[in-house]
Amino acid sequence: MSRERGPRRLRRLDRSALIAASVTALSLTASGCVVVHGEKEVLPSATKAEAAKALEEFTAAYNKADKAYNSSLDADYVTGALGDIDAARLKAGKAVSPEGNAAHSPLELSDTKFTIPKKAGWPRWFVADAAANKGGKARWVFVFTRSGLDEPWEAAYLTLLSPGDVPKFKTDTDGWAESVPANSTELAVPPGDLSKGYATYLKSGGDVFAAGGNTSGWRTDRDKDSVKPGLVRQYIDEPLTNGDYAPLALRTTDGGALVFFTTRHFQKETAHSGVSVPAPNKAVLALTEGEIKQSLTLEFISNEAALVPKGSGKVDVIGRIQGMTSAKGE
Repeated sequence: MSRERGPRRLRRLDRSALIAASVTALSLTASGCVVVHGEKEVLPSATKAEAAKALEEFTAAYNKADKAYNSSLDADYVTGALGDIDAARLKAGKAVSPEGNAAHSPLELSDTKFTIPKKAGWPRWFVADAAANKGGKARWVFVFTRSGLDEPWEAAYLTLLSPGDVPKFKTDTDGWAESVPANSTELAVPPGDLSKGYATYLKSGGDVFAAGGNTSGWRTDRDKDSVKPGLVRQYIDEPLTNGDYAPLALRTTDGGALVFFTTRHFQKETAHSGVSVPAPNKAVLALTEGEIKQSLTLEFISNEAALVPKGSGKVDVIGRIQGMTSAKGE
């Protein structure tokens, strides 16, 4: 069932995804007149003005795409897990409502806080944490990435967190945050191992992750749904760690880190002989290839946010947004 994505630009032609709630690798001197490439220098990933502009441009494009159900309108502003989820959501919406989103309500962000790490090399990235007019009191936490001076800022991760769950980040005297390398051994789990560890946990359990709705609760729900009258559900979970799906980690004040990472999930529904697979709705059918006879395999992309303690302890998955990206009938 596994298949790898092509290069980012090609992926945009082939992205598939759904969500219910649908964020410069250059540094300027104080005078704003000197550009530093930053391949080796440790520099802020962006100025706060650049970060604010990136969020503003993303929000404008996101609203246009949502109103028209047209993924081409924000394709240059999203990537990775969020890009997959957003593109499929828009594709499904267009199939159900070809004239556009009659229920469109513009996303409005406020009280935005930017956390910008200093680092060397690419990608450069930052976190934008904002209140919104959707999702209740939840904070919308975006991660924007940029892979080069000639590349645009794109939102790769989105997590909705209650205000009390947004951790405090370690910053230096100038207010710049600290990124944590993917291979860091200072944490209970290196950020680069989280995706694989989470996929393994969902299949087999274990003691790496703390109990909660995104861990033990999800496993319990899947166990309950695995066998229904006339229908069997099977699950396969896979890590996604390369390119725009790479994990990104910010140091928290307690020495741990908030890590954003991606996983892929398959759910195969197989009907017993003489029984049909439950008919999917129009949104699912818009993302489905093949004829649904005895089985339907759904593919999902999920982006997670986890608090990883320093030294030892359990990983707490505090946020997860998942969207269906494709399906196959057989």
